[in-house]
Amino acid sequence: MAEVTAMQVKELRDLTGAGMMDAKRALQESNGDFEEAAEFLKLKGLAKAAERASREATQGAIALATNGSSAAMAQLNAETDFSAKADDFLEVCQAIADAVLADGEAATESFSDQIDSLKISKKENISIGRVVRCEATDDQIIDTYLHKQDGRGVIGVIVKGSGVSPEDLHQVSLHVAFARPAYLSREQVDPDLVEKERAKALERTKEEGKPEAAWDKIVEGRLSGWFKEMVLMEQGLHGEKTSVAQSIGNGSIVAFEMFAIR
Repeated sequence: MAEVTAMQVKELRDLTGAGMMDAKRALQESNGDFEEAAEFLKLKGLAKAAERASREATQGAIALATNGSSAAMAQLNAETDFSAKADDFLEVCQAIADAVLADGEAATESFSDQIDSLKISKKENISIGRVVRCEATDDQIIDTYLHKQDGRGVIGVIVKGSGVSPEDLHQVSLHVAFARPAYLSREQVDPDLVEKERAKALERTKEEGKPEAAWDKIVEGRLSGWFKEMVLMEQGLHGEKTSVAQSIGNGSIVAFEMFAIR
């Protein structure tokens, strides 16, 4: 079995993220061949990573990239916030967002090696989550917002508007980040979901003993309140009485995207 130096062990650890004893053993088993030892550790690490693939990865980070007329957002998942706050993790997350901005959502396919390296070094289930790219036409503008916590993005927003000032659009982005609407407008809500909510509102109204002649009005009022919780354009901007729709005047919100680490 080959003798290895502490410097060799340190160099292999720095490259692979392996533990000291694993790095030493790999160098000994490969008779000091550095590349063979690194490959051995990688394969060993990936085998262990496969065992962790079913573990829940509810933490992670979000990154944004923009060039003015387009924006991209990427979410990289991890098991712990400790890993998600690390510089190497955040660098990969940002690189993914940059690549999606430049080349579209299919660009994530080129990051398999970097994801594998993170799986090995972090000893966690690491995976690319949602990615999206938005592009504005000549009569549209894009705004973005990234809310950070301990140096990592935890809420990311892209909003596309038409006939809206940059200042007003940014206020909508801030609102989306903290109100977390599920839909842009009522028209986007699944009709089956609306009917289920309507039925629940009617049943509640009946149980309260309201007069039958008032049922329709009460149910519609309750549905309106439900829509205000879920639909961006009907929400009060920053929780105030003025709705998002009213805040942008004659302009329109064309689309929005929001990613959040729960």
